[in-house]
Amino acid sequence: MSRIRRLLIANRGEIAARVIRTCARLGIESVLAASDADLDSLPARLADRVVRLGPAAASASYLDPAAVVRAAQSVGADAVHPGYGFLSENPSLARACAAVGIVFVGPTPESLEAVGDKLTARSHAVAAGLPVVPGGEAADLTQARSVAEEVGYPLLVKAVGGGGGRGMKLVREPDDLASTLDLAVSEAAAAFGDPRVYLERYVSSGRHVEIQVLGDGSRAVALGDRDCSVQRRYQKLFEEAPAPLLSDRLRAEMADAALRLCAHLGYRGLGTVELLVDRVRDTFYFLEMNARIQVEHPVTEMITGLDLVAEQLAVAEGQPLRLRQEDVVLTGHAVECRINAEDAAAGFRPSPGRIDRVVLPVGEGLRVDTHVQGGAVVPPFYDSLLAKLIVHGTDRDDALARARAALDLLRIDGVTTTVPVHRALLDDAEFRAGGVDTGFFERFLSARDLVGAR
Repeated sequence: MSRIRRLLIANRGEIAARVIRTCARLGIESVLAASDADLDSLPARLADRVVRLGPAAASASYLDPAAVVRAAQSVGADAVHPGYGFLSENPSLARACAAVGIVFVGPTPESLEAVGDKLTARSHAVAAGLPVVPGGEAADLTQARSVAEEVGYPLLVKAVGGGGGRGMKLVREPDDLASTLDLAVSEAAAAFGDPRVYLERYVSSGRHVEIQVLGDGSRAVALGDRDCSVQRRYQKLFEEAPAPLLSDRLRAEMADAALRLCAHLGYRGLGTVELLVDRVRDTFYFLEMNARIQVEHPVTEMITGLDLVAEQLAVAEGQPLRLRQEDVVLTGHAVECRINAEDAAAGFRPSPGRIDRVVLPVGEGLRVDTHVQGGAVVPPFYDSLLAKLIVHGTDRDDALARARAALDLLRIDGVTTTVPVHRALLDDAEFRAGGVDTGFFERFLSARDLVGAR
């Protein structure tokens, strides 16, 4: 496969700016495919070229595979980088690119299909020898009741084609199963065009830990783990690497499990194997695999010294892995605060609008990935992520202290942001002790009054 010389970035926001930065370093021409709402965005100004993708509505632009391929062909792009979200895990885009001789920077369509369907992914995990949370498909209420009787309560109803917490509902009592199942099915159908759901045992003491992997189709390496347990309604808010308070045994077993799954799939590209760690039983279960770059990838970059986008591009070009497992050396600790345009005092309601001023902290071990600047407009059409504050320290305490100081310097004026939430989080004693479970953040919020915090 020949070298990528012109890359179409079929995404927006901070990930588009992030990919453009690597393109500039590697001498690759960057072309941003932008909707009407993003034609004057910071990524559009940073890219070497801009091509209109379609109207502001994502369904007619960022979520339209045909529009992405047309845009790539119109500028003579060698490859398409889908970023995360949108079409990043859509096998139809990967196939459409291949049909016209354009490189898709991501896994093969077969791998995307294997892990994109959650039930299929579970079966592949089992075949690779990974433990999975007890559960099963719920094609109708009768089957759901049968699975629930075997699994026990509380349990989760999860969308087969889901992600980001949509189509996921907690059921605590048998009397709630029917109504919750109907709600989850409706939400899954609306969000993913796939009404199928399945049930899993709810692990109340669970931690969300994931393994970053990179493969070339023949061989894969594990690039450390990340803890993503600070979540609100299954949406991640804070990530760190490596995951704190894990035994060496458990950490090694999880990395080995992730590599077994990659070998089973013949996985090519960057990916994340997401696991649920049961703190009581000191064991783990497979949750899902995300076949793309993750929002939280910078914390892995900070502790490995790697540019994961550059590694993605090299594999997409057909190069064999440039790393051996023994080459992966983890240094220090890194944390990431997701800064969203949301009003915590109003139930985290999105806060679109015009940004008046942006002040970003600078210093050793600090990085801010963002697409906003003074005068920019935060549109109401897309995800509310404004910036990611990433901090590297010699150890976890150092990284948390640096992050807390950096939050005091960060200013994004004109819209309401989640900066005050992160300040309070980093001051919390339970969080600072490390190893919190996925239910921690809701307890954290209920114990605090964030009204008036901006």
